[in-house]
Amino acid sequence: MLAILVIKTLILVLGSGITFIAYKAHRRTGAPALRALSVGFGIITLGALLAGVAHQLLGVELQTGVLINSLLVAVGLAIIMYSLYIQK
Repeated sequence: MLAILVIKTLILVLGSGITFIAYKAHRRTGAPALRALSVGFGIITLGALLAGVAHQLLGVELQTGVLINSLLVAVGLAIIMYSLYIQK
C-alpha cells in the first residue's frame, strides 16, 4: 500500500507540474493546442488523485479506483491527441 501511495503522489506532483507548464505556455502564446494539452494532462492527473482518494478515504474497492483512473486517463489522452491536431 505504501508503494501505491508514493507512486500516486509522484504522479500528482509530476502531472501538476506538466499541467502548470503547459498552461503557462498557453497563456504566453495564446495557442489553443497548449490549452488543450494542459487540460488533457490535468484530467490525467485528476484521475490519479480521484482514484487514490476514492480508495483510501472513501473505502471504494481497488477495482473501482483503477476503473476511475483508467477512464480519466483515457479521456485525458484523447484530449492530448486532439491537442496535437488543432490548427490555430
